[in-house]
Amino acid sequence: MKNILKKSGWIDILISIAFALIGIFMIVKTDLAIKIISYVLGGIFIVIGIVKVISYFVSKGKYDFYNYDLVYGIIAVIIGLVTIFCSGLIESMFRFIVAFWIIYSGLIRFSLALKLHAAKINMWGVSLILSIIMIIGGIYMIFQSGVLVLTVGIIMLVYSIIDLVENIIFIKYVDKLL
Repeated sequence: MKNILKKSGWIDILISIAFALIGIFMIVKTDLAIKIISYVLGGIFIVIGIVKVISYFVSKGKYDFYNYDLVYGIIAVIIGLVTIFCSGLIESMFRFIVAFWIIYSGLIRFSLALKLHAAKINMWGVSLILSIIMIIGGIYMIFQSGVLVLTVGIIMLVYSIIDLVENIIFIKYVDKLL
């Protein structure tokens, strides 16, 4: 049992290292990471679309009134092509959506901080500061392209480091856990 747990720990360490490398790549080569992600997602959509179209014709779906595989397939191929050829546009749209959501959340929290202040609750200042940070972060995200991928890369790197440390601790003390 101990050997199985140690082997599992070492596999988790390798996965953590892979996550760290991907995170570093996303931090260092943000534009290239966006293109690769777009190509991979676009390719997945195209493959799914082709499979759906083939499935439609193989299963003789044209006689089944509730079989929309042909339509789903064509839509998936179109989404795949748009994802591949308009990667910058898609990244911008996603970035704007996330940025506006962050600004909206920050404004709601700002309003809450003012209500906490009116209710004479001591933590209103912390809430106010955090809401202002959220609003500034959302505004920054609107004007800074690639920040979303950079943030994901940083989160992946931090996660992998924490996971790596935990796995090393686990392997070191697995004998005491059994």
